[in-house]
Amino acid sequence: MTDPTPPSPSETDLLPVLLRIAAALERSAPPARPGPDFAAADAFVWQPEGRLQPVPRVNRVEMGLLRGIDRMRDILFDNTERFARGLPANNALLWGARGMGKSSLVKAVHAEINAKLDALSIKRPLKLVEIHREDIEGLPALMGWLRPDPHRFVVFCDDLSFDAEDTSYKSLKAALDGGIEGRPDNVIFYATSNRRHLLPRDMMENERSTAINPGEAVEEKVSLSDRFGLWLGFHKCTQDEYLAMIDAYVARYGLTLEPERLRAEALEWSTTRGARSGRTAFQYIQDLAGRLGQRLD
Repeated sequence: MTDPTPPSPSETDLLPVLLRIAAALERSAPPARPGPDFAAADAFVWQPEGRLQPVPRVNRVEMGLLRGIDRMRDILFDNTERFARGLPANNALLWGARGMGKSSLVKAVHAEINAKLDALSIKRPLKLVEIHREDIEGLPALMGWLRPDPHRFVVFCDDLSFDAEDTSYKSLKAALDGGIEGRPDNVIFYATSNRRHLLPRDMMENERSTAINPGEAVEEKVSLSDRFGLWLGFHKCTQDEYLAMIDAYVARYGLTLEPERLRAEALEWSTTRGARSGRTAFQYIQDLAGRLGQRLD
């Protein structure tokens, strides 16, 4: 009686088939993504698809034009300079009044530090990497790109805050402090926010009213702010500080207007907008320059 079971193919017969399958899979696989070229620029923006977009020209304000924030300027500059030199430094949260130069200060400090490094003939500049608030869950992946590179990086998130149903703050907590790998030694994180604890007050009060253990519920979210060793508070400027900002911009851009008229117009501009701030001052300067037919180069 014959055995109906067909003979099994030998390893020699299977080898060409396996090689063809492997070749087909290799052809269908996407090409390896090249690493970022950090020589392309000193500033980059992290894109949602997981790549770094170079920024050839950063939109920034000169350090000398930032008035009314001298103490915060000096603290952030010293912290950033220590980091650029390879010394220990803290993550920083710049919080407070809108339009008072929080994000402008981060960008201005980056430029000043690189100018100082260049004057010392240090050929490895400090890099600024911006990550948008909605892409914060990609922060661990970004850290993975930056960790092996010899440059030092300031990762910057402007207007960082979280709402009630948003859990992406957990990714930020793990990336800053507490994950297995921890924050890379060559990366520091700066964020700006109108809120000191990055959460709206009504959200914190709701946690207290609905949680089984209100204290623990609030602590779990407030602990995010503890990842920032520096808390730099920005407050509304005085009238004299606001006018000093106006005078600095007028001198910088060579605008000419009678002092009394300049003062009256600048104060009226701030009154109609219900705020005195660096942003309000620059908006008036843009209006003034336009009326005078001058460019702000």
